[in-house]
Amino acid sequence: MNQPTTSRLFRAATIIMLAFVASRVLGLVREAVIGAQFGSAPEYGAYIAAFRLPDLLFNLIAGGALASAFLPTFATYLIREDYHGAHRLASAVATWLMLILGLVAALSALFAPWLVAHVIAPGFTDPALTALTANLMRLMLISTVIFSLSGLVMSVLNAYEHFTLPAIAPVLYNVGIIFGALALTGRFGIFGLAMGVVLGAAAHLIVQLPMLGRYGVRYQPLLGRRDPALWQSVREVARLMTPRVLGAGVVQLMFIANTIIASFYNPSVLAALNYAWIVMLLPHGIFASSVATAVFPTFSKMAAVGDQAGMQRAFGQTLRAVLFVVLPAAVGLFMLRVPIIQLLFERGAFTHETTRAVAWALMFYAPGLIAHSLVEIITRAFFALKDTWTPVLVGVGAMVGNIGLSLLLVRLIGDPTALVDGPQGGLALANSLASTVEMALLLWLIRRRLGGVGGALRGGVGRMALAALGMALALWGALQLAPLTALPRLVSTPLLIAIGGATYMAIAWLLGIDETRRLPAMLRR
Repeated sequence: MNQPTTSRLFRAATIIMLAFVASRVLGLVREAVIGAQFGSAPEYGAYIAAFRLPDLLFNLIAGGALASAFLPTFATYLIREDYHGAHRLASAVATWLMLILGLVAALSALFAPWLVAHVIAPGFTDPALTALTANLMRLMLISTVIFSLSGLVMSVLNAYEHFTLPAIAPVLYNVGIIFGALALTGRFGIFGLAMGVVLGAAAHLIVQLPMLGRYGVRYQPLLGRRDPALWQSVREVARLMTPRVLGAGVVQLMFIANTIIASFYNPSVLAALNYAWIVMLLPHGIFASSVATAVFPTFSKMAAVGDQAGMQRAFGQTLRAVLFVVLPAAVGLFMLRVPIIQLLFERGAFTHETTRAVAWALMFYAPGLIAHSLVEIITRAFFALKDTWTPVLVGVGAMVGNIGLSLLLVRLIGDPTALVDGPQGGLALANSLASTVEMALLLWLIRRRLGGVGGALRGGVGRMALAALGMALALWGALQLAPLTALPRLVSTPLLIAIGGATYMAIAWLLGIDETRRLPAMLRR
């Protein structure tokens, strides 16, 4: 990876990372506000269950599936400097999105009660809870259509290597939900939260629109069927989307499977799982997702011009940098799960019992952070190579394994009749195990496609693991110090995090891990 490419990549990753940090911080504020008002109440479980279908439709049709198929095709036009053709392609895809997703959302809203009772949450025995879930789902389906367009706009701007507004958009999405939680729930209850989702989705789209005009992108209502070249490109996007849709469906089916299984135990289990998942995704979003978003256009252009050696080096360096950060993050979440949850959420309706329930799930989710983060990078490499089938096939196997493990572990891990130490532990562990196997298999396959990863991981993984082990021991010792843990949470928890981070960096420096020198320079740039 040459220096201009490296500098451009670091600048893009930094922009995205800063916005992702803001988005994740606001996401935590959002969950803290929600937790203080609803805790693990059944109506919040209904809200989470209602969100599953809108989230499924978005990811199937317009989420990562669209980005992975559209961006490489759109980038090909830009490489040829055919900007008119690129903009017509964006218009045609936008038209198809509105037609297809609008129809599917309308049908889903019409049959929402049946979908909740027989597909999403068949374990809900209270008819009022089922009706509440269906009505929440109808409202949040509006956001799915809005997000479809916003996702397309984000892909267009990323292809032009503009990352600022697409990175800010999730921040505004969280602002919308926070507004709903603070200003609307007093009058509309849990429906105010769903209204906030719709407002946040609208803000997610609107903030990006001005930049389209700067690049000369203007929407034209067209399908592209009368233009052979354009229609071929639209079909190419659809062809590349097909396996990715299946892959996104696999991921969402795992969430739906968890929802189905949890609905037979206690609606509050859904809330505990959701809080733990959000905490686990904090370092994932701040670093892994931001880097993956930044490197995808670079990977795509390297693949388009056949620069396999450059892509191999970029992939290896990126993988190692992500691992260097998420490994201690996983250790920190595991060791400090209770104080972190207490600091973030324990107030109002979010009781100490809820903290224990969430910490139980987070303990099993934390190890999976490593796999989820590396899969973000590995799949982007496959998508850049226009190989969307391999991640799908591996993901199908992971989904089947996840469901099988969930059905087994939910009975073996914890008490199925309780909320604290309840079935959410088995569901979280199943997810982590399946994701780890998925990561290992994808890494083995991409190494064969790229001819290796430039030796970037050789020797580094073992030293990083040693540094992480030293960090775990330091945190264990610190947690035994009564004067430290007796401090207010606002003081003790950041102090514990600082002890863990400093220990990891010191050991990594002593072991000669290159990232201890590269990372500060990257952050300064």
